[in-house]
Amino acid sequence: MTTLHIDHTVLSGYPEVVIALVVAEGVAGADSWPAAERALTALEASVADGSWAPSTEDDPPIAVWHAIYRRFGTNPRRVRPSVDALCRRLARTGQLPRVNGPVDAYNAVSVRHGLPAGAFDLDAVRGDLHLRLARDGDVFTPLGEPETTEQPRPGEVVYADDFSVLTRHWNHRDAERTKVTSNVENVLFLLEGVPGAVGQSTLDEAAQALTALVAPQAKRVTRHLLGAAHATAEVSVRARA
Repeated sequence: MTTLHIDHTVLSGYPEVVIALVVAEGVAGADSWPAAERALTALEASVADGSWAPSTEDDPPIAVWHAIYRRFGTNPRRVRPSVDALCRRLARTGQLPRVNGPVDAYNAVSVRHGLPAGAFDLDAVRGDLHLRLARDGDVFTPLGEPETTEQPRPGEVVYADDFSVLTRHWNHRDAERTKVTSNVENVLFLLEGVPGAVGQSTLDEAAQALTALVAPQAKRVTRHLLGAAHATAEVSVRARA
């Protein structure tokens, strides 16, 4: 059994944050994901014709994450929340990256709804997952830099499994080991919201939108909601031994 648990130090320090989990089993990561591509193209088209604009750091959905980053000692203008970086890229270039179907799906939902999003390859996770504060001895190998080892600053909010840190600065950057590639089979998607800033309905709509993009490409999809009222969810998949 694998669980994701929000540590009591995060619950007490950031009780406003709610996390929607989408667990996808039997994902066809290497296939074409036409719905995800359409979602990205629609975002780019709406920016190009001026009918819609992505959130900025002054808008509540992103401003609240800037404030959270400062609370655990990270400068959000140097190390930007993931949704901020994506929205800035879209506003600046008019384009969003294409990585693979699962990543494209959560990027599209992240930008459209103004929420940080991410994912882990569940088959690469070792033991349980924790959203906790970094501590002495933690190590992190950044995405795309397999020969690099970083030591997160104690007190920084991170996702970690029983072996190492899997994200830094809460939702800023992923680890190499649990990156989602086109060969992925089982994926844990995360959407992070602050209902006081964006509304619980926005998080619910985002989770529904992500599920709609993922479900046609997976054998089974389940959802969970974590926060101060419920801090633990089982995210194991049936195929796991």
